[in-house]
Amino acid sequence: MSGERGLFASTKGLLGTGVALIHNRLELLGVELAEERARLISMLAYGGAAFLCIAAGLIFLAIFLTVLLWDSNRLLALGIFSALFLGAGIASLMLAMSLGRSGSKLFSASLAELRKDRDALAAGTARTP
Repeated sequence: MSGERGLFASTKGLLGTGVALIHNRLELLGVELAEERARLISMLAYGGAAFLCIAAGLIFLAIFLTVLLWDSNRLLALGIFSALFLGAGIASLMLAMSLGRSGSKLFSASLAELRKDRDALAAGTARTP
């Protein structure tokens, strides 16, 4: 009878450790999601502000230089600015596409911890959460 009680207590302790381990990993996932969300919101806000300011500045610079060269080389100035804007747009699109293909590091810490847990369980040793 005491053997059954010892087995029950051991199983209960093992389940408690497993639940604590899962709880810690889920908390880590939640923290990573919150950090990634804050990073993305900041990146979008600063990126949007930078985009608007730089675009307005470039447009006003193009207009200024076109008006400055209106009597002598207005077509050349418009052609150069058109080529520059199109080139910058294509380069930005290529960079955005390469960033999209590179993937995110979201959940990398959680996945690493879960890998360690799996390896520890496979080796027969228990990790403390």
